[in-house]
Amino acid sequence: MSSEYFYDLIEPELLYRHPLTTYQYESSYHRHNAYEIYLFLQGHVHFYINHRCYPMQRGDLLVISPEEMHRTLILDETEYERITINLKKTYVYQLSTVMTNLLSCFDHRPDGSGNIIHLQDDQLNQLLYWTHQIEESADSNLYGADVQTNAAMAQLLVLINQWFQHNSFVPQDIMPELVRKTMEYIEKHITQSITLGQLAEEFYMNSTSVSRLFKKHTGLTLRSYILGRRIELAKLLLTDGMSITDVCYQSGFSDYANFIRSFTKIVGISPGKYMKHRQAEVRIDLLPKTDYH
Repeated sequence: MSSEYFYDLIEPELLYRHPLTTYQYESSYHRHNAYEIYLFLQGHVHFYINHRCYPMQRGDLLVISPEEMHRTLILDETEYERITINLKKTYVYQLSTVMTNLLSCFDHRPDGSGNIIHLQDDQLNQLLYWTHQIEESADSNLYGADVQTNAAMAQLLVLINQWFQHNSFVPQDIMPELVRKTMEYIEKHITQSITLGQLAEEFYMNSTSVSRLFKKHTGLTLRSYILGRRIELAKLLLTDGMSITDVCYQSGFSDYANFIRSFTKIVGISPGKYMKHRQAEVRIDLLPKTDYH
């Protein structure tokens, strides 16, 4: 499988990780088929999400929806510690109620923004208390451990949603302007032919400089990034019920067979199966959609 494959499948309903890394490392832009909570604890790391890049500080908390591409860049061999929790939509539904939609902090904000808050010491301690409870009960085979895990996860999500309701944190964004503008150009012209030469002409740069800087900050070639964005558009159109043939051409593909092959490789299922899955998922999506921002 290519190192630029950027759709990272999450199998369990709840996946909790608390890893330590002591070497330089950079991931490519990728996405999950699940929501993600990311708590930064220590290290020298830049976190990229869509067209933004944040230098991380202890206590930075991010929430990431399945549609948002993200990556981490570990800048040196300083010990890098973080907690990540991946949650399937169906799992969070089970924890939510008609009055309390625990997906609000993920879904009710503009795509690629409003993802990050910085926790004060007392907030960080509260969060670490509940993550510790999850960590202990998730690894236990004792009677009731699963109920304790779910209860702790619900408490954690309530806290996070409360904090994001009142989020006024303005993070430092250090994404280079050329990379940001390249991403914006791609989004604007995603249904059209996009070449490296066009991008170089648009930004008055030579093609090698554009390609090299983009790869440095995304971990992806321009071709792979454009393909990924077209697949994302195709998924939205399929969810809306558009025919697979129309989706192919409306999402920027000029060859039907290539569209089917690319979609299946990246998403893991064919466009037809994806459409059926999403339509079934939409039918059970009965939670209130009030935007609290």
